[in-house]
Amino acid sequence: MKLVVLAVGKLRDRHLATLIDDYVARTRHHLPMEIVEVEDDAALARRWPDGGDVIALEVTGESWSTELFARQLERRMTRGTRTLTFVIGGADGIPAPLSARAGVRLSLSALTLPHRLARLILCEQIYRALSIIRGEPYHH
Repeated sequence: MKLVVLAVGKLRDRHLATLIDDYVARTRHHLPMEIVEVEDDAALARRWPDGGDVIALEVTGESWSTELFARQLERRMTRGTRTLTFVIGGADGIPAPLSARAGVRLSLSALTLPHRLARLILCEQIYRALSIIRGEPYHH
């Protein structure tokens, strides 16, 4: 399975970029992963995947524990999902028509997070979920 983080906006903070790159590199030891940055909602609509599973990050989405996140990821891995795409909107979130096309709407927190911080948290949680699935000690 391939993981894709589709995000509106360029990450300009080099410190956050370094942290995100670290989690992406760790994740790539287990699964292919890429981050795709788009400039705006129109570009997001053009890049929205036609196939595969899509999880839209929304403040009003479902709230999962880390363990449930890991189970959801593992379920998709074992059922043969080819690509799992996580979508992070810009300052105004994901446009409603696009969000409605997602299979799941997930909230990382009841708090509103800047998209660059949401990207870091998501990448860390993906790596953490994989460490849980593999029985590695990172989660402890």
